[in-house]
Amino acid sequence: MKKLLLLSGKGGTGKTTTAAAFLRFANAKAAADCDVDAPNLHLVSDLPPQPEVTAFFGGDKAVIDADKCVGCGLCAQTCRFHALTKNGDVYRVDEFSCEGCGVCAYVCPQGAVTLQQDMAGEQRLYRRSDSVFSTAMLKMGRGNSGKLVSHVKSAMAQKAPECPLAIIDGSPGIGCPVIASLSGVDLALLVAEPSLSGISDLKRLIHSASIFHTAIAVCVNKWDTSPANTAAIEAFCTENQLPFVGKIPYDKSASAAINEGKSLADTDCPARDALYEIFVKTSQLLGI
Repeated sequence: MKKLLLLSGKGGTGKTTTAAAFLRFANAKAAADCDVDAPNLHLVSDLPPQPEVTAFFGGDKAVIDADKCVGCGLCAQTCRFHALTKNGDVYRVDEFSCEGCGVCAYVCPQGAVTLQQDMAGEQRLYRRSDSVFSTAMLKMGRGNSGKLVSHVKSAMAQKAPECPLAIIDGSPGIGCPVIASLSGVDLALLVAEPSLSGISDLKRLIHSASIFHTAIAVCVNKWDTSPANTAAIEAFCTENQLPFVGKIPYDKSASAAINEGKSLADTDCPARDALYEIFVKTSQLLGI
């Protein structure tokens, strides 16, 4: 099974729209949404109504036993994250500020502070007899997104039926979830925006992918909003010997399809035709 990952250097480039279209074009039996901070690929995918849900424990959080706390304040004095505040005669922990370092538990003379596993989110696995869709939702303010991404990909690989291609929708940017998404994929298709910020973020993402020796290809969405910047992206790809697999025009039909919860692959429009050409070229790079 070849794994195709879709990434973008910045948010709003059309990465998930592209991923949703590819799912239809390939009739993919294995898919994953690794944008665990804000997953939305499932909204335009034909999935079973009820997923298998598993709690995700990302790290530890400090918990204070109010019966043991004497309000001495040592925990608050030593917490560099300012996660402990006085609540009446005792102290309490701000779960959004606590990083689970354990210093408060170490210095507490009463043993009132302990570290406990924190439920940081949940994994969701949608399964039919012939297909699997893996995703997750991280709780607001939680870290460990890279770890959760690894769990999402692992669940897809373990439960997927035999099939030639898996489509993985990654996160925007170059942070921890993107690094976790890049691990073990056969090709990363980078969806770029023809703007100055889009070009800058694309170059940063290409650099990150090169560190992991991940094969990459590039396409441009809404290319006709700035033909000059699109030409600059194509020139950059040629100069750096990166496969440039196509460009998608700005198409109001895309917004209409998204608002109706449909994949662009199901809409007869110029953007759909361009996406299909990109899918064919990307499949050729994967050898399928």
